[in-house]
Formats: sequence, C-alpha cells, structure tokens
Amino acid sequence: MKYLVTGGAGFIGSAFVRLVLRAQPEARVVNLDKLTYAGNLENLESVAANPHYSFVHGDICDGELVRNLIQEQRPDVIVHFAAESHVDRSIHSPAPVIQTNFVGTFTLLEAAREFNVPRFHHVSTDEVYGSLEAPDEALENYPLHTSSPYSASKAGSDLLALSYFTTYKMAVTVSRASNNYGPFHFPEKLIPLMISNAMEDKYLPIYGDGMQVRDWLYVDDHCRGILAVVDKGRAGEIYNIGGNCSLPNIEVVKRILRTLAKPDSLMKTVTDRPGHDRRYALSSEKLMKETGWAPQMTFDRGLEETIHWYKANQQWVARVRSGEYRKFYETNYANR
Repeated sequence: MKYLVTGGAGFIGSAFVRLVLRAQPEARVVNLDKLTYAGNLENLESVAANPHYSFVHGDICDGELVRNLIQEQRPDVIVHFAAESHVDRSIHSPAPVIQTNFVGTFTLLEAAREFNVPRFHHVSTDEVYGSLEAPDEALENYPLHTSSPYSASKAGSDLLALSYFTTYKMAVTVSRASNNYGPFHFPEKLIPLMISNAMEDKYLPIYGDGMQVRDWLYVDDHCRGILAVVDKGRAGEIYNIGGNCSLPNIEVVKRILRTLAKPDSLMKTVTDRPGHDRRYALSSEKLMKETGWAPQMTFDRGLEETIHWYKANQQWVARVRSGEYRKFYETNYANR
C-alpha cells in the first residue's frame, strides 16, 4: 500500500504518518508538505530514517508539481490533510484559506482523476455543521452552516471532493472530525496555547464567557478513524469522527490549570472572536457501525499525556513559538 499524504508535517498529518508506518510496516508513505508556519519536520524525526518514508517539499496548489508527483509515485490512496486550519487566522486574512483549502483540493482532485488514483480521502472538520443547540448531534447528512472563512472553505472542498465521486466515479471519501489535541500540536489552538502559556505563568486568553462547547478527540484516535475509513469506508460517503467528550472551553482550561498546579487567576477574559460558534457536536455512530472503530483515549488521560509531552519538550515549544507565530499572537490578542 502506498500512501500520498498531503500536509504530513502538520499536527494531525504527522500523527497519521507515524501511525501508518507503525501499524503497517510494509506500507510506503510519501509526504507532500509546503512547510508553512504549522508544518514542522521535527514532528517526523522518529520516522525520518525509515526507508518506507519520503518527504517532498511542495505546495498542493502547484499543479505541475502535484501531477508529476502522482505520475511518478502512483499512490494507492491520497489522504489529504493539507489546509490552513486556524479560524482566527482565516478571519484576519481569508485569502490563504480559500487558496489552499479549496483551490489546493481542486488541484489534487484533478491530478488524481487524470492518473486514476484508486482512492482519495479528504479530511475535514465538524465546523462545517455550524453551531448546534443541545442535545442535537450532527449526523453526516446534517445541513451545512458555516460561520468563518475557514469553515466555508472546508465545506466547499468537501462538496467539491464528493462531486468527483458523483460526476467522475472517483472513489472519494470525506471525514469530519471534532477538535483534536495531543503531542506536537502547534500552540495557537486552545489546548496547546493554554498549556504553553500556563507553564510560563502567562495569562490565558478566554474568549467571552468561555462556555463554547467542543467535542475533544485525541489525535491518534482520529488517525485510527481515518485508517478505518480508508480501509472499510464506502466510496462517496462522509464519516464523522468524534471523541464523545463535550466540554465548555473554560472547563478544559481549568483542568489544564489543575494538572499544572497553576491558579485560576491566570485566566483573562478577552473579547470574543467574530462569528464564534457556540456548540459543536457530532455523532460517530456511522463510522463505529460500519468499521468497528471507537475512540480509545479518555479525555483526562489524553490531557495528562499531552501536558506531560509539552513539559518534556519545552525547547520544541520555544522554537515553534518564535518568529511568525509571535507576530500573529500579538495581532490577534493585543487589542482584545
């Protein structure tokens, strides 16, 4: 089995690469990544010397590069992670999310169609469903309701990918996952940001009242779910992947502070972001029923392991928080 993984140096993509090479020792993985601010080859040091792994530095929007790579490698499956994935960044500057998430997906689909790639899996997000009132949970046929340029770009790329199944009979699948967390997470998202700030006794910015509810999914559970879809999922179908752990953001932050033995006084309320969805929730029943997948990591244990990793890898945190990250952090939080 030969995998072409896009965005394999990012947080979730690198976890998927590591999982495949661990779970399928005979598999081959080609990783195509542009290495933007969130792409980090340090995430893949443990597999860098593996003869079944190779890295290609490139942009999924570069049609010639993508065509040549697929023609040369002839992958059995493309697993497409590459995306601009931060909502706040998409609000400040929407153009990159449209270019990468929509145009980049189109570029990959066209090349996959031209060279008859047997399987194309598109990785998406629960944010395309928008905010849901409790106790509703989104099934895969739930109406799409996007609130940010990021979620709109992902919804558009989902529909584009599925259209290639309907129109061209490509074996396309789509997965939509809830909020991921775990080691190697770039510290702009909630959990790694709060961990890294708390370790340095810096204030923890809480949007609004902090009662936005998210479902939390350990990154390795997500990657096992994607493998289950690639292996057993039906072409043309969408599969939700959730962690069955819905919590308000402020409760997540308080658990982080308790684990690190830090005071709640580090929390600081800041102005909420525009269009901030109140509650995400999805059902993974379809994936569980069709493939036998289920999340294995409890949130408390996963959070402890994640905090332990950040404490043990503070040099990694310091390196990725320098430069471009610092500029964005100051831009996003300075006037809140």
